[in-house]
This record gives sequence, structure tokens and C-alpha cells, in this order.
Amino acid sequence: MLGMCRGRRKFVAASLALFFIPALTWLYLSSANFTVKPLPLSPLDPQSSVLIGAAAEHQDLELQLRDVEEHNHALRREISLPPRVPTHSSHHSNSRQGNQLHTHSTEEGTGDSEAKKGVASGNSSDCVPQPVVNKCEVSILNQDLTKRLFSLCVRRNPLHFHFITDSIARKILADLFHTWMVPAVHVNFYDADELKSEVSWIPNKHYSGIYGLMKLVLTKTLPTNLQKVIVLDTDITFATDIAELWVVFHKFKGQQVLGLVENQSDWYLGNLWKNHRPWPALGRGFNTGVILLLLDRLRKLKWEQMWRLTAERELMSMLSTSLADQDIFNAVIKQNPFLVHQLPCFWNVQLSDHTRSEKCYKDVSDLKLPRICICVLNIELLLLHKETQAVQFETELQKTLSELDEDDPCYEFRRERFTVHRTHVYFLHYEYKPDLDNTDVTLVAQLSMDRLQMLEAICKHWEGPISLALYLSDAEAQQFLRYAQGSEVLMSRSNVGYHIVYKEGQFYPVNLLRNVAMGQVNTPYMFLSDIDFLPMYGLYEYLRKSVVQLDMGNTKKALVVPAFETLRYRLSFPKSKAELLSQLDMGTLFTFRYHVWTKGHAPTDFAKWRTATTPYRVQWEADFEPYVMVRRECPEYDRRFVGFGWNKVAHIMELDAQEYEFVVLPNAYMIHMPHAPSFDITKFRSNKQYRACLKTLKEEFQQNMSRRYGFAALKYMTVDNNS
Repeated sequence: MLGMCRGRRKFVAASLALFFIPALTWLYLSSANFTVKPLPLSPLDPQSSVLIGAAAEHQDLELQLRDVEEHNHALRREISLPPRVPTHSSHHSNSRQGNQLHTHSTEEGTGDSEAKKGVASGNSSDCVPQPVVNKCEVSILNQDLTKRLFSLCVRRNPLHFHFITDSIARKILADLFHTWMVPAVHVNFYDADELKSEVSWIPNKHYSGIYGLMKLVLTKTLPTNLQKVIVLDTDITFATDIAELWVVFHKFKGQQVLGLVENQSDWYLGNLWKNHRPWPALGRGFNTGVILLLLDRLRKLKWEQMWRLTAERELMSMLSTSLADQDIFNAVIKQNPFLVHQLPCFWNVQLSDHTRSEKCYKDVSDLKLPRICICVLNIELLLLHKETQAVQFETELQKTLSELDEDDPCYEFRRERFTVHRTHVYFLHYEYKPDLDNTDVTLVAQLSMDRLQMLEAICKHWEGPISLALYLSDAEAQQFLRYAQGSEVLMSRSNVGYHIVYKEGQFYPVNLLRNVAMGQVNTPYMFLSDIDFLPMYGLYEYLRKSVVQLDMGNTKKALVVPAFETLRYRLSFPKSKAELLSQLDMGTLFTFRYHVWTKGHAPTDFAKWRTATTPYRVQWEADFEPYVMVRRECPEYDRRFVGFGWNKVAHIMELDAQEYEFVVLPNAYMIHMPHAPSFDITKFRSNKQYRACLKTLKEEFQQNMSRRYGFAALKYMTVDNNS
């Protein structure tokens, strides 16, 4: 649940630390050398907002927050063990330079030299003027923070994120920022593995492990030209523009370099249980879920030396930290209380066990329900997307779209090729450990909500890695999350990557989905399948053996897995080729699409396959569209083909043009399971214009092939365009 404040006053709702987050993540907000006016967010559209509790009374809000606390306590009881942290090879490097990703900055103000002019002129408000706020620079470290991350992005100031992250989180976040096109945002990435050696010497009992100590090395990690940063844990949800917190830096006085909220539990008082012995702290101590850091002053104070000496001294008696970096921060503050500027408690309301957070929201007189809208996640994301739609396309993309003829009967087909879909790769936890023999294979497929029931069956048939692209709306993504979490089969598998592509436009972008799934393959080889097919039991191991037997590593081959189908919803799945042939003879099974589209799989030569004991080569023919295993580096699918028709045919043609050999495997098979016709095939069959546009796109693709591959591609020009 995300709280979003549309008023002028400040409130930060800090939810319970998520025990399933694999590594602690922070967001760092830092300054540049220009200023802009902060503006409050525009009011939520009442028709698209979900409000929980409309009463304005103080008591109602108090009851809601207590409900949140009770829910969080229930979650903690359910999650009894800390999360498994993915292991990565660790190496140290002297380089601290981040890798920069420039995301979509369509308003002036994302660059240092232009920011002041662009942002100041682009925003206006009738609100009471506030102190000037600098450009935002942010960095992050973890996989599971999308909801809270985008609560920061609903703002009126530029942001620059600096992500300290592992390789998996980097891939996830890079795709998020690239496809969500949040305006006025830049991103830098820093390798967390390079920082481990800086803090690995500190024994830590906290579930966050080594990642929970990395806040200590920010002065050394972040660029030296960054003077101020705001450090946030990933379980922080912002209910207001983060610029309102930034202005608090103006209240720092004297030697104050740290802005912190007092800890809202009795942990550091040492009275929670008998013989409880916490690290030293000033009074109740301070919570490091939200920190304002003056980096330039900390460097001058030799912060690195300060915290190391303190940690070494205290560890002689304490032996380890219990609350990771928070213990060391408090020990330093105990010796140097002048370093701290105490923040009001509403900047870090700590809703977890043994806290006194209710005292905070009882004491804050301006904490009133009408100023807070608590929104369901899918509504939050939808609102954010609506705010960014006006600046959705970059200049080059806008130019491309403007060149399309809107009077063209096939305009919508052509436009779909350039549509940018919001994408969230690795929507659920994913873990993959590479095999040393370089024969591993990932099954690749795509689906929409109406094919969700196939997931468990495929997982039972294929034990290897799977990469799936799901085409869902925001609401459907949350339904899928609940479905997956309720499935023992799906939750038992950590080697299945689920990649959400959010719905946009009127066509099913089948080849875009395939490309997204292919792009997240981590194995040397991939089996390009469809969600309606069940692979034979043992196909995963059979394909891995075929990699060696057919020397796939040194040749360009596409291994064909013969496709069959059944019209029965209840099928006794054949456990061997002999059983399959028996069912084929009895009419329980058929060669795939033999009665409606024989050309699609005829080159497989099923008559030869029946008696084959060794792999055999077949030649490409028009409209050939087999299911194949190829190397990961194979060409992508052509995005011009959407919905139904020629989406696989074009890809196989591309493989043939690049001189792949098609080799049929004699003991492999897959079976298509029956289902209701898709919406796109219904449109194809009923809409004459749909079929005409598909024919036009096919002709254009063939012409492109001829230009790209020259004389060798002449045979593709003769393909019957009525197929």
C-alpha cells in the first residue's frame, strides 16, 4: 500500500522492513549547483483513486495506522526465516565510477547547466513559497522496491538515482527506468560486489547481512562532487514530494552533518528482555532508515576513519552488530552528539514490533486523513503512468511516429512496432546458478492472463530454467502475484523468470514479448516454445545432451522439436516416443495443425521421424515455423508482426537467411493442449482489413530480407503471400 500526500504538509509513512528483500537498498538524494522551486503534487483524480477511509477525524487515521501495524506483525509471524541472499562472485576494484544510464528527460533541468531554467519555468503553484530545492540524485541497491521507488518519482523536481546494486537488480532497474520513461530522471549504477571488502570484516547478525553495512561507506563510494544525500531504506514509502525533506538541510547548524529521526523503540535503552545489551547510543538512539548526510563535511571530518575506529573499539566487547549500520552510527553519535540534527518523527514513522510510533502520529497535529490518499499499488502505477504519458516518447521516437501516414489503413499495425511498453523484468524472485559444462537450456515462452493455467503443468514437465513474458494490465499483474504466491508448484521454483510487459494499444505484441523473454535468458541455449505446449518429460536433459552430440557450440544449428496436438482436455501424456506413436495411430494425437495449416510443420517430415533413430537435417520451405532450440545469440523476432499471423514464420526465415541448419531430433516431441481461440485469431478470421494488412507487412518483410541478404534471399521473394 502506498501513501501519497497531495497537500502542503509533510508526512512519511515507514512500513515494516520486508523480510523477503534479499539485500538492503538505499536511495540517495543529492544536490547539484542549481536551484528550483518545489511544488506540491497535483490532486489525485477522484475517479481513478482508491481511498481507504474517507473520514477526516484524527481517530480514524490512528485506527488505520494501527491496522497497518497489526498486518505487519502478521507478516512477520508468517515469515520466520530471513531471505536467501543470491551469491555473486566478489572482487575488489579501486574504481568507484558508476555506469550511467540516461533515461527519459524531456524537460529541461536534467542537466546541470539547464536545470534551473527548465524546472523553474515549467512549474508554478499558488502554494506558500518554500525554500529552493536542488536537483535530485538517487541511488538504489535491491530487487524488490518498485512500489516505493516510484513513490519517489511522483514529484516536480529532477531526480538522479545512484544505484548500488548487484547484477540482477541492475538489470531489473535498468529495464524499469528505460521502459517506464519517468521524466527528468538520470540513473547511475555501482557494483555492490566492489564494496563488500570495505565492510566484510564487521560481524553482523542482522538479516540484511553485508548489504546492511554499506551505508557506512557512502562518502567513499559516491562521486566526490556530491555534497548532500538523503539515504532511505527500501521499506520507506513517501507520501509527499521528496523535495520537502530536502529543504530540511537548510536547518542544519554548526557541525551538524547527520539528519536522523529518534528511534521509536526501547531497543537502545536495553530493557526489552533480561540481559539485553545493545550497542551504545544517545538516549533512545537514532533510526537509520532515513538519513540526511552532508557528504562534503563528513569527508572533511574524516568520517571513514571515525566510524572504523569506533566499530573496532566496540566490537572488542560487543563481538558483532545486531542492527547492522545503525549500531555503528549510534556509537559514533554517542561520542560526538554535535554531529546530529534531530528530524521530526513524522519523517520516519517506524511501524514495527516494539515501537512507540503511535506517540508520533498522536503528537503531530497536522497529520489528518484528508491530506493523505492511500492507494492500491495498481492504481498508484496507473496514476504515475498517466502523469508521464504526455512525455512518453523521446525526440527520435516522436519523429518516427510523425513520419507514419495516419491515413494508411495499416497505420495502427505500423505504430505498434514503435510502442513503448512498460516492463518489469524478474517480477518475482529469480535465482540461477550457471552450470560449468555450458550446455544449459532455458525454455522461452509468452502468455496473457487467459493462459495462466498452463504454468504449473509446464513447470512439472520442464525442470530447467524458464523465461516467461506476461502481457498484463496493472490489475492483472497483482492477480498474477496472488496466483503465483498461492501455488506450491510455482513457489517451489526459483529458476523461473517472470517478466511483466504492461498492456498498451489494441494488439497483442507477441514478438515483443518473445524478445523480452529471450533478453533475460542466462543460459547458453534457449528452447523457443509457446505457452500452449507441454514438452515431453525429460526434454530438458535430452536437449542438453544434444548440445554436445551435435556440437552446437561450434556450429549454427536450430534443433527442431516435432510438434503434435490433442483435441482432448484430459490427456494421458505419452511418456515415450512409442506411446506417442500409439496415440497417433489411435487418433488421440495429431501432427500439429495438420488439418488447418500443414505447411507450417510439413518440412519436419513426420513420416521419417516415426522411424528415425538419429538426428536428420531438413531444408527450409515457405511458411515453415517449427519450435527450435538455438544459441542465445540468435536473431530477435520481428516486431512488425503483432497478434496472429507470420510472427514465427518470419523468425525461421531469418534463421535460414543466416545459414542456420535445421536438424530434427528423433526422440523429442511436444504436445499442444486445446484452448479457446485467442482474440487475435478471431480478428484475423473475421476482419478483411486485418488480413490485408498482414499481407502488406509480409511483403515489406520479404523486401527487407532481400535488401539485407542480397542474392541469397531471392527465394523468400517467391513465397506465396496468400499463405
